[in-house]
Amino acid sequence: MFKKYKRYILLGIPLLLLLAIGVYNIPAVNSRLAWRIDDARARVKYYFNPPAEAVFQPSGATNLTIETAILTARAEIFLTLTPQFTAIPETPTPGPTATPTATFPPAPPAVNLPGVTYVDQHSRWNYCGPANLTMALNFWGWKGDRDTVAKVIKPGSGDMRKNFIDRGLPDKNVMPYELVDFVNDETEYRALMRYGGDENLLKRLIAAGFPVIVEKGYYEHDTTGKITWMGHYLFTTGYDDTKGSFIAQDSYLKDKYGNPAGKNILSNYKTYQEGWRAFNYIFMVVYPADRESELYDVLGPWLDAEWANQHALEMANKETTTITGDDLFFAWFNKGTSHVALKQYVDAANAYDQAFSLYAKWDTKEKDRPYRMMWYQTGPYFAYYYSARYADVISLANTTLNDTISTPTLEESLLWRGRAFYMAGKTQLAVDDYRAALAIHTNWTPAVQALQDLGLQP
Repeated sequence: MFKKYKRYILLGIPLLLLLAIGVYNIPAVNSRLAWRIDDARARVKYYFNPPAEAVFQPSGATNLTIETAILTARAEIFLTLTPQFTAIPETPTPGPTATPTATFPPAPPAVNLPGVTYVDQHSRWNYCGPANLTMALNFWGWKGDRDTVAKVIKPGSGDMRKNFIDRGLPDKNVMPYELVDFVNDETEYRALMRYGGDENLLKRLIAAGFPVIVEKGYYEHDTTGKITWMGHYLFTTGYDDTKGSFIAQDSYLKDKYGNPAGKNILSNYKTYQEGWRAFNYIFMVVYPADRESELYDVLGPWLDAEWANQHALEMANKETTTITGDDLFFAWFNKGTSHVALKQYVDAANAYDQAFSLYAKWDTKEKDRPYRMMWYQTGPYFAYYYSARYADVISLANTTLNDTISTPTLEESLLWRGRAFYMAGKTQLAVDDYRAALAIHTNWTPAVQALQDLGLQP
């Protein structure tokens, strides 16, 4: 009798598993469980392989043989790079000395712009970018919402069996250039971004009526209880010198009951700058076309992107000699980012080498390494790729995709690893990475173009 029941049990287990899989794939069920399974997977992986312990070690070796030089020349013709930086390397020339060419009257001691509508990022996946851009556009009268933005810049997997929110789960980040491109291509408004901003410039912009989006880092407790670092956009709409703080709209914050709590928060000037440093003091301004000349006057020398890049480099150079402790990593990383923006790729690669060396020595007693850094910034890929250091591109992408995130869902890292694979003569691996990038961000132009240039369709 026992053997009979045992046989039924053994037969029933596969049937139950098949039934469970079938139920899980029902869209209504999947939408409820997918994030829980993803969260559980992340917790398990991070427990056994803490992402903050992952360290990339650049080799410094170039792969520029005669064969790869020929491939490089061909690649420069057809590779369409993400528009965060200029695609084709040029022989670097000394940049202009970033000395301001105009003086401005001091900003008033306090400004708090009216007409700000707070938008949070809750009940969505990785919606910091869409939420902040929506606030910036709504300030000027735009009628769209955060989903309007996300459907263009963060469309997700393209799996139409899932609802729109769940399709966006794998895409962990929206880059600054994607926010700027949305405004310029999809609305009647305009936007620009620059590196090398400072406190006085932000005050001057706000005082003139132009709120600012910055990208910055800050620390919080993660799912394991440790203090961890993350990147975040922050819509800055005022300041108060008597309180020594900017006034900002933080789309991420919740109160203890889970309600939005980021409206009109005060961010201490020093804390604000320390977080802003992690992203080379980047800022974005959204504005109506009929106020463009006014904005240009307020920007002063920052209107010239080349000047701003050179200014950011000078700021980074200064900070590499004045900052101590863990934050020195960010200063050297910024130096690399500024060199990339100036198309000085070998200098950039050397600066990033120093940054990653400091990263390996990070003091982890109080807080984890900022292991999400490469989720948000791609400068090292540009630098190593255009210095013919393809092995370092692949190694950095492998570390980022395999060791810093629970599943390899970072389209920029996949794209750059694919490009490096192609340069190494591994075309099929390149194709696989391009397709993997499109599974995260459907119809993403750089990956589509990379496939089409190989004579393939997405």
